[in-house]
Amino acid sequence: MISQLVSPFSGRKKKMWQEHPLQDLYDVVIVGGGVHGLSTAYFLARDHGIKRVAVLERRYIGYGGSGRNTAIARANQRSKENLPLYREGLKLWPLLTKELDFNLMFAPIGNLNLAHSEAEVAALRTIIATAQYMEVPSELLNPRECKKLIPILDISDRPRFPVMGGMYHPPGGTVRHDAVVWALARGADRLGVHIHQGVEVKAVRVKDGKVVGVETDRGAVKTTRVLNAAGGYSPTISAMVGLSLPITVLPLQALVSEPLKPVLHHVISSGRYHAYGYQGLKGEIITGAHMDPWPSYTTHATAGYMKHQAEALIDLLPPLKGARFMRIWGGLTDMTPDMAPIISDSVVEGYYMDCGWGYFGFKSGPVTGKYMAEWMAKGECPAILKPFHLNRFREFDLQKETASTMYYTPWN
Repeated sequence: MISQLVSPFSGRKKKMWQEHPLQDLYDVVIVGGGVHGLSTAYFLARDHGIKRVAVLERRYIGYGGSGRNTAIARANQRSKENLPLYREGLKLWPLLTKELDFNLMFAPIGNLNLAHSEAEVAALRTIIATAQYMEVPSELLNPRECKKLIPILDISDRPRFPVMGGMYHPPGGTVRHDAVVWALARGADRLGVHIHQGVEVKAVRVKDGKVVGVETDRGAVKTTRVLNAAGGYSPTISAMVGLSLPITVLPLQALVSEPLKPVLHHVISSGRYHAYGYQGLKGEIITGAHMDPWPSYTTHATAGYMKHQAEALIDLLPPLKGARFMRIWGGLTDMTPDMAPIISDSVVEGYYMDCGWGYFGFKSGPVTGKYMAEWMAKGECPAILKPFHLNRFREFDLQKETASTMYYTPWN
C-alpha cells in the first residue's frame, strides 16, 4: 500500500496519510480512491465540516484511472454543458497547488488539435465558436501556424493525412497525476478523513429505498450516504443497489519513449490518426490513442497498439523516427453513449454517482469533487452538475459531446 514517501534529503520515510481501523459508522462512504473520490472527501471536510468520511479503495490510492493516464488537462470540450465544468477545473490547478502545499507540476503548455480535411476544419470551427462564446480561449490555426508552434510537424502533402489546420487551446497543458492523488489524500487526511486501502466493497445495503450501509471484506459499515466513484468498476457498484448504468468499459493504452532533446513544447493530438502526445520534463514523449474497440477489464498492452502509435507519430512528426519506446501500460475507460459523465443521485436515497468519464475524468476530478461535496452536504444539486444526471438517458436528452470526436476514423 502507498501511504508514505521517502524524503530525498533525510532518506527517512514520512507518512503522507495515516492508517485507521475501519469504523462501524461514517457520515459518508466513498467507493474509489482516485482523484474524484479523494476530491469529494477533501471538499466535504474543507467546505462543509463533514469529516467523518471513509474513502474505500480495493487496491491502493490512485490504482485505477487516476494513476493510469497521460495527465493532460484542458477545457476544449464540445458541448455547452461540459465547457463550464472543464473551464473552472482548469483554473483550479494552480489554486490547489498552493492550497495543498504540494507541487502538482501543472504546466499550461497549450493543446493543439489537428484537422486533416475540410470537414474536420469545419468541425473545429464549431467547437471553437462554442468555446469562445463560453469564454474558453481557443483559436483556429492554418498549417503554417501549426508548424510554427510545433516545428517538427510535417505540413507537406507527404503524410497519409495532410494537416489542414488546427485548434489551439493555450491554457491547456499537463499536470502530474500521482502528485494530484497524493496531495488530495494528504489534504483529506489532515482534515480528518479516513483513507482505507485494500478494502473491497462487497455490497451496498439498502432498506426502504434508503442507503443504510456497506458490506466490506473487513466488516460492515453504517452510513446514510454512499458515493460511487469507482471508475471502470462503477457499473459493478451500482448493480449492488439495482441500478444498471449505460456504461461500456473499454481498455485504453499509452506509451512512454526514451528521453529526447526538447522537440515538442505543446500537447498535440489528431483524431484522424488516433494519436496524441507531449514531451515530459525528463524528455520522454508520452503518447496515447483511442480506446480498444471491444469491452474488457484487461489492462493489457498489445504489439498492434505499439505499431499503430509508432506509425502515427512518425507520419506526423518525422524526426521522432528511430526513438525507442521504454514502457507501455493500459487502463480502463468507463464510456457513456454521449461521452459525457454521469454525476447523479438516484432512486435510492443517499446513493450518488460520479462516473462514466471515459478518458476525460482526470482533468475534471477536483472541480467535480468540489460540487459533488456541495450536493452531498446540502442535498441540492448545483446547477453546473445538472446536465449530467442519469435521467438524461431516460429522457433522450443526451449531450452532444460526441461531435468533438466526429472525425475519428480507423488508422488501418
